[in-house]
Amino acid sequence: MLESHKVREMPPAPKFRKLIGPSFILLGLGLGSGEVILWPYLVANWGLGIIWGAMLGITFQFFMNMEIERYALTKGESIFVGLARKFKYFPIWFIFSTLAGFVWPGIAAASAKLLGAVFGIANTNMLAVGLLILMGVILTLGPVLYKTMEKFSMLLIGVGVPALFLFTLKLSHGHDWAALLSGFMGRGIGYEFLPVGIPIASFLAAFAFSGAGGNLNLAQSFYIKEKGYGMGKFGGRITSILTGKAEYIELTGTKFEMNEGNLARFKNWWRLINWEHFIVFWATGAFSICLLALLSYSTVYGVAGAPKGIDFVLFEAAAIGRASLPILGTFFLILGGLMLFSTQLTVFDATSRIISENVLILNSKWNSNSLPKIYYAFLWIQIIFGSLVFFTNFSEPLLLLTIEAVINAAAMFVHIGLTMYLNLTSLEKEIRPNTFRIIAMFVAFIFFGFFTIRTILSYII
Repeated sequence: MLESHKVREMPPAPKFRKLIGPSFILLGLGLGSGEVILWPYLVANWGLGIIWGAMLGITFQFFMNMEIERYALTKGESIFVGLARKFKYFPIWFIFSTLAGFVWPGIAAASAKLLGAVFGIANTNMLAVGLLILMGVILTLGPVLYKTMEKFSMLLIGVGVPALFLFTLKLSHGHDWAALLSGFMGRGIGYEFLPVGIPIASFLAAFAFSGAGGNLNLAQSFYIKEKGYGMGKFGGRITSILTGKAEYIELTGTKFEMNEGNLARFKNWWRLINWEHFIVFWATGAFSICLLALLSYSTVYGVAGAPKGIDFVLFEAAAIGRASLPILGTFFLILGGLMLFSTQLTVFDATSRIISENVLILNSKWNSNSLPKIYYAFLWIQIIFGSLVFFTNFSEPLLLLTIEAVINAAAMFVHIGLTMYLNLTSLEKEIRPNTFRIIAMFVAFIFFGFFTIRTILSYII
């Protein structure tokens, strides 16, 4: 049985610059598969007329993420704890759907393949194992887990996005930018919105990963809590079991009374964190997607023989090298490899957080201060499993890839509905989402539901 909320005063919000951080981590989740691979591949084959999907996808995720933040900001606990208060068996779904959606270390394999191409390594399985171990070391040795993730994500995005901008400026032309603008309105060459023959499952996967994707969006409630947003200030943080100083962790949160002073502070928090997420996650994320899509369009659109998956990025890098200088193609591979490395690192962190907290919720006899040990246990279990996959040269089956994509989209469909249900039934009316936000979430719910069902039917019929 989860404990009732403690009652404290809502802390005042600091200056805006001190709030920046959580959205960089969530953005780092999206810079890998969705931005580096999926959208560039689709654009290379069907043009920029589909880029509206990326803009709509990341816009939906902005509203989704802010409702997740709303709950953690006001209750000082993760959204998983909030939902478990409603139904004690919800954690089972989150454990299953998180593992099913991210069990295979495909992003690490992609990172290894790009970096292997740079250094002339043909068989990259051992390199992938080395990358997995390096990720585990980074996450284990950083004294405060949240700070480790924040610094790593900010560094990569701070270097990667300007580099992509310079790439795009050099290789794109005026007509490419015009095609991008038309694509925002769904106008492609010979089609409106969706071209004939585009794989719906691929479009859904790209749409879902225009940002984080799957259950990973829900990890934002951990990040803003450990950043100290609002009532999260009282919750404690996961620290390294080797190098960190243990902090007292409150699994259950803290709420505030609905008085004038607390509501004024809440409104100030809400205004500031909306700007933080809009600038860092939405604007920077949308800009990055556009740059990578435009770069793909400028270099390989309409070129025959474009492969699928990570081989497409190798294909694109070769085209960049031919269109400019070979060293720029190599640099693009390094940049893509590092982005994918960062994404897999953040996936490990987010999935380990989600699974460990939900396991702890299900086992009420366990003390919440056991959370760091459970987190690191699941982290290294994932790394060991991934290493065994690479040691045995076991390839991810196509069917499993498809199932994973559908589960991640379905997970988003489910958690959008659950988040709105939680906020409309658990939060006081003064701090509930307004009509506009409810409509935005409802449209996202219907959209993900429609495409999930359509994707499933495309494999059945």
